[in-house]
Amino acid sequence: MNRLIAPPQQHKQPSRKGKRAWRKNVDVSEVQEGLEVVREEVIQGGIIAEKSSNALFTLDSTGSISIQNSYNKIHKPLRADQILAQRSLVPAIDSRKRPGVTNGIIEPSNKRRKSNGVSPEEYERLKLRAYGGEGVTKDIVSADAIPKYDPWADDNLEVQDLQFSYLEKVRPVRAPKSLTEAPISLLGSAKVMPAVSKPRPGSSYNPMFEDWDQLFTEEGNKEVEAERKRRQQAKAEEEEQARILEAQNERDNLLTEDESAWDGIESEYEGAEWLKKRRPERKTPAERNKVNRRKEAERQAKRDIEIKRRIQQALQIKAIALQVHSQDTTRNMAIATIGDSSDEEIDDRVLRRRKLGKNALPAKPLELVLPEELQDSLRLLKPEGNLLGDRFRNLMVRGKIESRKPISQPKKARRTYTEKWTYKDFTVSA
Repeated sequence: MNRLIAPPQQHKQPSRKGKRAWRKNVDVSEVQEGLEVVREEVIQGGIIAEKSSNALFTLDSTGSISIQNSYNKIHKPLRADQILAQRSLVPAIDSRKRPGVTNGIIEPSNKRRKSNGVSPEEYERLKLRAYGGEGVTKDIVSADAIPKYDPWADDNLEVQDLQFSYLEKVRPVRAPKSLTEAPISLLGSAKVMPAVSKPRPGSSYNPMFEDWDQLFTEEGNKEVEAERKRRQQAKAEEEEQARILEAQNERDNLLTEDESAWDGIESEYEGAEWLKKRRPERKTPAERNKVNRRKEAERQAKRDIEIKRRIQQALQIKAIALQVHSQDTTRNMAIATIGDSSDEEIDDRVLRRRKLGKNALPAKPLELVLPEELQDSLRLLKPEGNLLGDRFRNLMVRGKIESRKPISQPKKARRTYTEKWTYKDFTVSA
């Protein structure tokens, strides 16, 4: 590439005294072109002749994007390959432990430290500062306890202006007392029902025959008992209606005898026996005093018996206290036993008599598959049940909320339309 540029040669130089022999007529066009080429190469990054081969040529390791796109249109890659091909440019964190690497905080080796490098004293100081000091530690309660102070309550006492003292004061909204009390469970067994109860093995989509047969037998007996009670109730209602009809017939057949005795007719109510009964005579003062003395003696005897009974109770107060303490201990142990029996099956269909609210609790759906509905494949299963409905009924059984009826047709506000007479109030200018 390095071509020696020699000065222009003049092969024919007959004479140097002529006008053509002057230096301005010498042809330097090739030199000018070469200088221009060198200047352009310098501007574009350097002289090409002086560069190495590594600077001039590169090895294409990626390939053509257009060719890759055209290939992908014909041969679409799998989604799994696309996910595996995604690689982050950020290098992974090295999880190897290197001895001697610290966080730069130098502390005495005999001082006990936490895992994050903060001493226990510093941790307590920062905690007190974050929670407002020692003055607010008394307001912190555990999760199981009931706080006595509501931080969200409106305690702003507005000072009433004297010029509006005749107005009635607005009563603040107060939370009910039951808001801080534990909910009352509706279970008849008085057991603590968990938020999410364990399903019975017989209600599985592929149960064991023994579990399914046991559940099937129990549910069948319950349905038979319910049908028997329903028939007894229907029979009792029919008998009651029959008695009512019989009484009405007897009342219609009963003849009212209002004829007088002049016609020679007397009813059974007009006999002479009740007329011959002697009327009670008035008592004399001596008899009244005797009755009063007897009543006073009876009252005094009752008072004496009550006083003796109280004296005996006072003498036996220690025995009574021990008996009450033993009863409380037995009751607490029974409650703890009931509360700890979380593994036992709880029948939430047996409820107590007193209910919360006016509406009855909705019945629990039957979680049982009939023999002809049992499937041997997951593809043939049909979705059953409703988690939202089960959770809603569980909250009502545990006493968290009261039972309500769905409002299908909400009441609309009544509006009355009146015609204003303001258009008649006008004045005619003179």
